[in-house]
Amino acid sequence: MDVAHHSQAPKKVPGTTPSVSSSECLSHPQSLLHLSPLRSKLGPRLKVVALIDPAIERATSVLQKKCETFVRSAYENTRVFRTLEDFVKNMQPRDRPRAVIVGSPPMFRGTTQPGRDIELQIMKHFPGVAMFIEKPIATGPEQEIQEAFKVAKAIDDSATTCSIGYMLRYLKAVQMIKRIIEDENLSVMSTIARYACAYEAIVKPDWWDKSKSAGPVVEQGTHFCDLSRYFGGEVDISTVVAHSLEWHENAGLLTKIAFDESRIPPENRIPRVTSATWKYESGAVGSFTHVVALQGHNYSCELEVYADGYQFKLVDPYVQPVLYIRRPTSDLEETHRFPDDDPFFSEISNLIDVIEDIEEDPDGATILSSFDDACKTYELTWAIRKASEQSKKPSA
Repeated sequence: MDVAHHSQAPKKVPGTTPSVSSSECLSHPQSLLHLSPLRSKLGPRLKVVALIDPAIERATSVLQKKCETFVRSAYENTRVFRTLEDFVKNMQPRDRPRAVIVGSPPMFRGTTQPGRDIELQIMKHFPGVAMFIEKPIATGPEQEIQEAFKVAKAIDDSATTCSIGYMLRYLKAVQMIKRIIEDENLSVMSTIARYACAYEAIVKPDWWDKSKSAGPVVEQGTHFCDLSRYFGGEVDISTVVAHSLEWHENAGLLTKIAFDESRIPPENRIPRVTSATWKYESGAVGSFTHVVALQGHNYSCELEVYADGYQFKLVDPYVQPVLYIRRPTSDLEETHRFPDDDPFFSEISNLIDVIEDIEEDPDGATILSSFDDACKTYELTWAIRKASEQSKKPSA
């Protein structure tokens, strides 16, 4: 069976990247990816109050380009500031944002340390103002994980509305799986996730340096570790085991890296494959494999979820999601396609509805990823990295 599911969500406008808010927003230029869905949701009501970026010239250039497009009305009064403190000192009462979108690099947030505590600073200066924060919530050293949980507690204690950018949770295919599991009262037995990236197109040296990006599982595979948790539930971190294929092993030779990897210290070079398994607290088993192997541009990503009598297989969730379902009543797979789905729009739309307390569709206005929950995904990805490093063979 092949079923097409049509959505009314507007398609993404290419070329946008980070920003913020309900009717008025505060943002970082790296977040403009979320301005397109914000514009689609709010229309002319979207007003970006400020862009915060230490690189003033870059932010100004981004702003000028935006003012030359059809979204000019959202940016024509936007000001650029080097720091949040600079904005606070110079803002007028009318400039108080209704939401803040945080798209700064994760290495500079998610902790309680000065200079890396943007979430705490936002709550200090703008209590009650909603936040949208990109994933992962941090990429600091493993020993700082508990700091992220402290930030989560501060957010929860202050009742601050906060959404984390795990947009795959908002896919119609993902929600369809969730709905069937709940309607049929199923217990998930296993999750199997695979993420194979096209490394030839990854030219940013920091991505290849574990000391800067925290490695491909923490920085990139986080989406699929998060989806695995979304279906499998809480992970027993003590059960995580993992193995890796390292850069110096024969099978780890890559022929099309787009820059000179020798510039990265050997101990900081990323693994080519990381494969992990774990137990959920329910007793179910999870597994995740991240592969740095494909060339070209397209990634290959799949997630399988198993329950008694059921198999759910989600393919190509980033581009053209297809969901295959096998039910107890047939050995044949159903095929469900979602050609117009836009999870970026859905996650932003839900956030805005929560901010504005719109109750026309109570089920729709739900934030699916909290900061505390995102901390647990971050903890899992770090556990996978640590387990793989503990099991690897030393280089010759």
